[in-house]
Amino acid sequence: MDKLVYFLIPVGLAATLIVLGLGIYSLAKGGTFAKQHSNKLMRLRVLAQGVTIALMLLFLFLIGRGPGS
Repeated sequence: MDKLVYFLIPVGLAATLIVLGLGIYSLAKGGTFAKQHSNKLMRLRVLAQGVTIALMLLFLFLIGRGPGS
């Protein structure tokens, strides 16, 4: 299980970075795309961050138990 979480943390970080980049791009570009999607991208980024932080906490919990516990 901890190996899976160890793999998913970089995936979550990459997803957060991609959504953040799309949000910054949409705000810089402006126009109708920004009006339609800015709020959705912000919510998606917050969700991706939350999932990534939860995975990090789960990983720390699993490491803290130690082997054989």
